Amino acid sequence: MKSMKRVALITGGSRGIGFGIAEQLAKNGFDLAINGVRPAADAAGAIDTLKALGSDVVYCRGNISSPADRENILADVRRHFGRLHVLVNNAGIAPRERRDILEATEESFDEVLSTNLKGTYFLSQKAAQWMIAQKKSDPEFRASIINISSISATVVSINRGEYCIAKAGLSMATQLFAVRLGEFDIPVYEVRPGVIHTDMTAGVTAKYDKLIAEGLCVQKRWGEPEDVGKAVAALAKGDFPYSTGQVVMVDGGMTIPRL
Repeated sequence: MKSMKRVALITGGSRGIGFGIAEQLAKNGFDLAINGVRPAADAAGAIDTLKALGSDVVYCRGNISSPADRENILADVRRHFGRLHVLVNNAGIAPRERRDILEATEESFDEVLSTNLKGTYFLSQKAAQWMIAQKKSDPEFRASIINISSISATVVSINRGEYCIAKAGLSMATQLFAVRLGEFDIPVYEVRPGVIHTDMTAGVTAKYDKLIAEGLCVQKRWGEPEDVGKAVAALAKGDFPYSTGQVVMVDGGMTIPRL
């Protein structure tokens, strides 16, 4: 018998924060569409781990900065599952080279925003259209969109301005889609991680080990992908149905103003 579990599409879901989210959604009874840019063979270990948790999992290879790839990703989900309840916009890239904003290049700006903002924005548009259609055919259908941004939406890093601007834009995109989809009762949320142990932070481990020990965060430890995953799972399950457009901080208290 074909599974009728709720389906979540997670961009960038085979590693780092995205994989932490995927694990928690699998543990909470979701079937999963995992998007990534790596060849399927390279993501096979992650996919097998998720399947072992009891989920039906399909890998949807594609770069969300490409309009054609965005169409293909959603077509893969439609072909495999025939439905989509939750979109988790997690895919993101860092600048290839951290440069002071007085020296940073337009090429880097365009590359980062193309994935982290533009790709996410227009994937959300297409997914929302599909969710609305499902809602119209079944009034009991429950859907949501969850954007993974960053404390960089509001915390300045002058050596990666393009990343900060992309995350700030994603924060506004959350509010835009929350308002637009309100009439369909499709909530849209933003989860804002702080310093999380991933490939992206591997190169600055020593720096943040020291800062965390010195009190950078109220909770004196690194964040883990699992921390973000648990927050996303609560939202995806529908535990916050009356909180559309809101931000959930997962930063260990880092952004609490302190003297």
